[in-house]
Amino acid sequence: MDTFTAVRTAALELESVSRRHGRRGSGREVVALDDVSCTVPAGSFTAVVGPSGSGKSTFLQCAAGLDRPSSGTVRIGRTNLGGLSEAALTRLRRDRIGFVFQSHALNLVPSLSIEENVVLPLVLAGAGPGATGVLERGRRLLDRVGLSGRGGGRPTALSGGEQQRVAVARSLVTEPEVVFADEPTASLDPESAELVLGLLRDAVRRDGRTVVMVTHDPVAAGWADTVLTMDGGRLR
Repeated sequence: MDTFTAVRTAALELESVSRRHGRRGSGREVVALDDVSCTVPAGSFTAVVGPSGSGKSTFLQCAAGLDRPSSGTVRIGRTNLGGLSEAALTRLRRDRIGFVFQSHALNLVPSLSIEENVVLPLVLAGAGPGATGVLERGRRLLDRVGLSGRGGGRPTALSGGEQQRVAVARSLVTEPEVVFADEPTASLDPESAELVLGLLRDAVRRDGRTVVMVTHDPVAAGWADTVLTMDGGRLR
């Protein structure tokens, strides 16, 4: 099986993943993830739901390479994240993963223009901000999220919903294998939330991207192909 076929079959795999905080046997150990296994097919939209403290945010952090599990295996495509150095893991997150966070402060850099925010992952990967095609790619994505002609402004001039749409555009600029969205609609009004969810759904339908979204909102989860429920650090 070639790499392309393998990646298309499973974009993300977790095998017996656990994440513990504190020292085992100390009486203060907290098990945030407990022996979690799942496979997320490429080109699918998966929602991970559960109450506060259920482990869904830890699931995303381990799956996206933002945190290392205490045990178990996480793969993006055919790449075992546990075998990567910190530098290699940083490159993987930059080049092969897109992120949309709940907080606008985490999503966007206020000192950069809107279009500079969109193309920032490409610039961090070594492309000059004025390189052929870089800004054009950013402008095409801004047009796609309904913000055509707004690229020269600052993110602070946008509403919360508009900022999240910029964040979605930036998450797609590297054509990532997986987009991880952490409560992307939690602070939005229903109309703005629907626009953001529609953009994530469109990335799956139109581009074949894989989206993994953590949410507490059953309406948001309804946009997904598959819903995984977490409770007490385990998938139910």
